Amino acid sequence: MNAALIDVATRMPKAELHIHIEGSLEPELIFALAQRNGLTLAYPSIAALRAAYAFTDLQSFLDIYYAGASVLLTEQDFYDMTWAYLERAHADHVLHAELFFDPQTHTARGVAFAMVVDGIHRALADAHQKWGMTGGLIMCFLRHLSEEEAFATLEQALPYREKIIGIGLDSSERGHPPEKFARVFARCHELGFHLVAHAGEEGPPAYITTALDLLHVERIDHGVRCIDDPLLMQRLAREKMPLTVCPLSNIKLCVFEKMSQHNLLTLLDAGLMITINSDDPAYFGGYLNDNFVAIIEALPLQRQHLQQLARNSFSAAFMDEGIRQKYLHQVDAFFAA
Repeated sequence: MNAALIDVATRMPKAELHIHIEGSLEPELIFALAQRNGLTLAYPSIAALRAAYAFTDLQSFLDIYYAGASVLLTEQDFYDMTWAYLERAHADHVLHAELFFDPQTHTARGVAFAMVVDGIHRALADAHQKWGMTGGLIMCFLRHLSEEEAFATLEQALPYREKIIGIGLDSSERGHPPEKFARVFARCHELGFHLVAHAGEEGPPAYITTALDLLHVERIDHGVRCIDDPLLMQRLAREKMPLTVCPLSNIKLCVFEKMSQHNLLTLLDAGLMITINSDDPAYFGGYLNDNFVAIIEALPLQRQHLQQLARNSFSAAFMDEGIRQKYLHQVDAFFAA
């Protein structure tokens, strides 16, 4: 184990750009919220729920993920979930966090859109007040649902436009190509939202290409399957298109069998703008620093790779250019010390 590199990685300033806030809901909090809201869970104990986190693919994870989210009913529930994540992120030296949230998971259960966005946003505002942490909310459409439902969700979101910086696309990738959502993404672009999409995790490299060409996204979430298309890899490097890679998630969902097989270092050395993220940390075995520890233990990363990954996380973020330069200076100062 490279203790010196792990020490650098865990202390360096960084941003997190691929975190599903509902995926940070730990079993202990799930049970606490269920008790607060008078709900009975299908699992008899915290240990039984955690034991159910044995996923074979993305869909088996999503099934339990949606079950966990069912305890979220009030604005305070969404605040408490978000604050618990932000405390962990702050401890991991995360200075900027862009949080995915899935309103359709909640509005389908009768939870008001305002409850969701106001609770999450209030926690982010408190993190900025307490620690100076910056960030924003990225509203994701569930790709296993229809584009019409995505349009309806967009309409619900418009009164809260100032609290949402971007639009994403998540959930089951197989059988739901990006082009399914071309019209709604075009509308989101007209409205001035930043655009991102999950592509090339379980889906083929072609999904990355269509996310770029038809959805006009500014970042690709996951994107590790690009390695199967050398021309696409060259394009991603040339265009400096960020990939928000989630190593522990990729192992847990069997995208790679073990971490030593992960291609993130190959992609990084090929000039792609790779960032490291935790995805759904409560379910996949770790928060941001845990992901850094895992890749350092399994892959031949060097100190310069860590500096590049830290810089990439801020370069790929949706933030004011002055704030970006401040953060990049902090990264370079940290590594120069």
